[in-house]
Amino acid sequence: MASLVNVRRDVSDPFYRYKMERLQTKIEGKGNGIKTVVVNLSSVAQSLARPGSYLIKYFGFELGAQTNLDPADDRWIINGAHEANKLQELLDGFISKFVLCKKCKNPETDVQIKDGRIMLDCKACGQRSEVDLRLKLSGFMLKNVPKKTKKDKAERRAARKAKQNGKTEDNGSGGDDGSDQASPGADDKGIESDDDALTRKIKSEAQILEKKEVEIKDDEWAVDMSEEAVKARQQSLPGEFKQKLSLNGGEDDDEEGEGGGNTVYDHLGTWIQEEAEKKGGVDNVDDIDIYVKAKELGIEAKHRTILVLVQTVFDENIVAQISKRAPMLKRMTTSERHEKALLGGTERLIGQLNAEHPDMLEKVVKILQLYYHHDLISEEVVTKWGSKASKKYVDLSTSKKVRKAAEPFIKWLEEAEEESDDE
Repeated sequence: MASLVNVRRDVSDPFYRYKMERLQTKIEGKGNGIKTVVVNLSSVAQSLARPGSYLIKYFGFELGAQTNLDPADDRWIINGAHEANKLQELLDGFISKFVLCKKCKNPETDVQIKDGRIMLDCKACGQRSEVDLRLKLSGFMLKNVPKKTKKDKAERRAARKAKQNGKTEDNGSGGDDGSDQASPGADDKGIESDDDALTRKIKSEAQILEKKEVEIKDDEWAVDMSEEAVKARQQSLPGEFKQKLSLNGGEDDDEEGEGGGNTVYDHLGTWIQEEAEKKGGVDNVDDIDIYVKAKELGIEAKHRTILVLVQTVFDENIVAQISKRAPMLKRMTTSERHEKALLGGTERLIGQLNAEHPDMLEKVVKILQLYYHHDLISEEVVTKWGSKASKKYVDLSTSKKVRKAAEPFIKWLEEAEEESDDE
């Protein structure tokens, strides 16, 4: 697999959320028949949410070379010999002109072609910017408008995000790169007003819907969460962790170095807690330092690392903390397994805090909303998670309560998808 680079290569942030594969090329033939095959053009085009024909044609215009437009065998060819680095530089120009929002420089845009105009509709800030029609590729795009098809899942998701963020610009948020991040010590009321409005809307609409009990099914891979088993696992943890955390337990306990006892996961959790004590609070522990520590322990890619992080970097102020930690979590959440661990860790954290903070269950909708907004969970995983209680991470009673509190968000997702299908 090709190495990943930031969609905006002028951004050096290792936690930048938008990634794509680095272009790979293969030069074939010789003499007048020499040609360059762009091996992974389809993958790069998919990361940019643009047809492959746009990219290959752009390369052709810039290089003055002939190209093929819709290869059945996925072999995208440019006549002549062209190095991958040169094409990567040209791709930066394509991204700047035909992908990035002209206002927030975010690549989360849709192309809309109508009445001889090409518009970039930004799903992040709501800005609609026009593409320069004097560009050679603009003429090609106007003549080759993709056929309208049923929206795929990614487009539906972008549409829901647009609704979620639609009022931000109208309210004069300023569009700053970091404007969506809440300060570490902020109270729940410090979250942007559009988030609060959406939360209220979700809950009010859910009250009208027919109430339906969550279907209760025990997962076949559930771990023993009896009081004796929990205490036995907690005894392996140092200091305050015995009171607060249950880092181990769950699927794949038989993996090497991941079973009960003093594991690398315990070391990571202990280290985060010690750093929090040194620096006067967990919000002062830097994401980069946490990631480097996980990498030192060799668990930066493990799904159970997410389980540890949720229980150590978040506390009762989780709603205000998610936006700050989202880039790190996004970097480390790379599969459905990771998403399940994120939800399981959150479930366990809420169960632990609910005794001292009875309002934790009321925050479930907003927590899921923020996870979804930052692409930390997919609709498929969270919908499946919400459909059945489980004693995998907490006792069954707590699991039922958390999923019951999540019902308005799950129903909102289902309704939004139905509306997209109707459209």
